[in-house]
Amino acid sequence: MLLVLLQFLSVAASSSLRCDPAFRGACKPTVEEKPTCTSILLSYCEDMAYSQTIFPNIIGHRTREEAEAGAEYLLLSVVESLLGGECNPEVRMLGCSVLAPRCEAGRALKPCRGVCEAVQRRCGRAFQAIDMAWPYFMDCDRFFFSEQEGCYDPLEGLSAEQRAEAADVLPPDDAASVIHFVHHSNAQMISVLKRTEERCSDIARTYSIGRSADGRELLVIEFSNNPGRHELLEPEMKYVGNVHGNEVLGRQLLIYLAQYLCLEYRLGNERVQSLVNRTRIHILPSVNPDGYEVAAAGVQDSNYGDEQEGLRYDTSSIGRNNAQNVDLNRNFPDLTSVVYRRRRQKGYRTDHIPIPDSYWFGKVAPETYAVMKWIRSVPFVLSADFHGGDLVVSYPYDVSKHPLDRNMFSPTPDDQVFKLLARTYANAHGTMSIESAQCGSSRAFSQNGTVNGAQWSSFAGGMQDFNYLHTNCFEVTVELGCERFPPDEDLLTSWHENQEALIKFAELAHQGIKGIVKDEDGNGIQGARVSVRGIRHDVTTAENGDYWRLLTPGIHIVSASAPGFSRAMKKVRLPSRMDSAGRVDFVLHKSVVEPDVQEEADSIPSLGTYDRFDPYNQYERYATMTDLSSIREERAEKPWWWSYFALPGRPAPTWLLKHY
Repeated sequence: MLLVLLQFLSVAASSSLRCDPAFRGACKPTVEEKPTCTSILLSYCEDMAYSQTIFPNIIGHRTREEAEAGAEYLLLSVVESLLGGECNPEVRMLGCSVLAPRCEAGRALKPCRGVCEAVQRRCGRAFQAIDMAWPYFMDCDRFFFSEQEGCYDPLEGLSAEQRAEAADVLPPDDAASVIHFVHHSNAQMISVLKRTEERCSDIARTYSIGRSADGRELLVIEFSNNPGRHELLEPEMKYVGNVHGNEVLGRQLLIYLAQYLCLEYRLGNERVQSLVNRTRIHILPSVNPDGYEVAAAGVQDSNYGDEQEGLRYDTSSIGRNNAQNVDLNRNFPDLTSVVYRRRRQKGYRTDHIPIPDSYWFGKVAPETYAVMKWIRSVPFVLSADFHGGDLVVSYPYDVSKHPLDRNMFSPTPDDQVFKLLARTYANAHGTMSIESAQCGSSRAFSQNGTVNGAQWSSFAGGMQDFNYLHTNCFEVTVELGCERFPPDEDLLTSWHENQEALIKFAELAHQGIKGIVKDEDGNGIQGARVSVRGIRHDVTTAENGDYWRLLTPGIHIVSASAPGFSRAMKKVRLPSRMDSAGRVDFVLHKSVVEPDVQEEADSIPSLGTYDRFDPYNQYERYATMTDLSSIREERAEKPWWWSYFALPGRPAPTWLLKHY
């Protein structure tokens, strides 16, 4: 027992003397190793222009292992995928300059603030497109330094071409090279549209019409010499793509068209300048971004089939519908059947048909709802929506006038106008009007690349019939080819085949007549009807009394009317070749008259009035119920990419969230 006690006292004494300076040689203070330059062993930073780094790094990681385990390095490893290739490799290299800073003579050098700011200006929108905050460790003010402080360029290793792109420099002699003929992810698409808006801010503007079922933005870019507002007597037209998520060529062509209009306008292309200065053009490249994501993933997965066994996945319908499995081109109100049921009634009409209240008790997709509100709020004259699977331009009606015949020619009252619209696009297309080039099921009914929708294949709930029967807008459907998801190498050829057709079709917004309907005091009359004898389809005037009426060349008897005013009538002759619509104004005089048959039709009880839009808030109720589910609630709280970073046992990188 005494021996044990002596050993304990001895240990205690030595312990107390170990770091006591009074005892020579007993104190052995810890000596910290001085940081030294070491090789870069972070695989995503190995292409930096330097080979030596140092730890602790600029944000305090003490070792390579600690840096590799952090969310910052994880972000650099996936940022190319998250941004769809946008801003690669400059974002990654910028991050590497902080996580693995350049080391010389045993000290860390400082990356330049000016380079950081240039990258953030160019790439900030790419992060915004995926709802991600600019990463804190690339804060240009906190972790980057001025040239006066002796900084180095973190993008030193980039080639001249990459540096020009990173600096957002347009090649002066070859602006067309800015358009990259490859497929664009949703993030890339939004980034390109935002970038185009910045380059041509005097003629371009982006705006959102809503969000998809999975919360992705439905972004539109418009072109006009006064973007953002309707101008008196200036027609408005739209292009809509990617209604079916797996039919992607239209989406790509509209992305290219937006870039083309911007670049050619800046280069002084007189035709493009005239079109943009006289027309307000709205481009919605993707109305179904959720379906596109599924389709793009399906195409990539199909590349991993067992080639030796000859296996191949059928990707023809993957991603066609939206995230709720709704076919958006069958989801609009079926107003064509309403017209057919009423066609034997005296004074029936085929314009501004109200949406039946019963429609709102069905499944209305958020994308459909957004498009309907959009086309009700803008006085569109002309439209085309783009699909794939055939090579043809289809025009209304899409619903057969005989319920038992699904291939019956079923024309609208404006059949001649629609044939002109369809024929113009088909003839301007590189191959569409050539019989030997046609493909798909439309070949049996196509006439020089055009076909009546119902005669081809009858279906209800389509977008083009809804445009025509509910608004002033004349829309056709352009089928761009039998390959729904063509490879990158075919995209340039497709652009050349469609470029002229896209411009020529937009110019058709100036086909026919336009004018202003005023009262005796010179005030524009909103909601006045402009009628053409022999065509049972009227158009109505916009807020300031202006109107546009697409017509074929020839002689037309045109009249204007409004409640409380007497009708005015004019005879109009339109020559075969006109560069702009003929000007036909009307002055209406006050009059006490009986409401005509058309005005009475506005209040048919079974239909309601035209202004009744979602009268029982059924869509809002349905959307609210959907959002209450736990899966959708989680998705709404965190962006889709959050699962990359929210790993068990690690702190959540909330600095990535924009609204945290």
